[in-house]
Amino acid sequence: MQTTLVLAMTADGKISDTTKSPPKFSSERDSAHLEAQIARSDLILVGSGTLGDGGSVVLVQKPELIHARIERGQPSQPPQLIASRSGKIDAELPFFSQPIDRWLLTTTEGAKDWQNRDSFSKVLICETADGRDIDWQAVKSKLTQLNIEHLCFLGGSELAASLFAANFIDELWLTVCPTIYGGSDAPSPVSGAGFTPETAPKLRLLSVDRVEQELFLHYQVHN
Repeated sequence: MQTTLVLAMTADGKISDTTKSPPKFSSERDSAHLEAQIARSDLILVGSGTLGDGGSVVLVQKPELIHARIERGQPSQPPQLIASRSGKIDAELPFFSQPIDRWLLTTTEGAKDWQNRDSFSKVLICETADGRDIDWQAVKSKLTQLNIEHLCFLGGSELAASLFAANFIDELWLTVCPTIYGGSDAPSPVSGAGFTPETAPKLRLLSVDRVEQELFLHYQVHN
């Protein structure tokens, strides 16, 4: 299984401002790039915090991308896997009315709120031995059993830190946008406890594409 992280950030490395408002710094070209990455994926992974901030997920809209998915034997929209160790997700979010297949990744405790409900078609319980967190190696095994070949991860920053620490990310598509947000409290793409120089994930630059004022960078992650 291949895992791709797709994100955009300001030139100073922020994904939102200090108020944690939804980002507005990327272009239509970046939106099209994101849609294309989603369209080629078997499953989309989103953190519950990111879902809560936006309320909904990005859908494949272009008819040619939907047609290509159907031609490949995929559903018109990839399933959306929401990761939440606590399972605390607002059931009133617009996400639950979107025309998609919804999956939940959580712990035994987190699954309790969703028992006997049809909000998610699949509830995947992959937890560490103490039941407090998600076991990402177990996730990889479970998704491989479900024939997921390409997983696309769209955020957020705490989840990204966990995935990098677990050597779960294979490649990174990063759009650098011509805006400066600043702010010591403004979130960056990867948060968490951080890495030391010895443990920091290393990247190999595969390509650089400049489109007007944005840079589209493609990296391979060295695990």
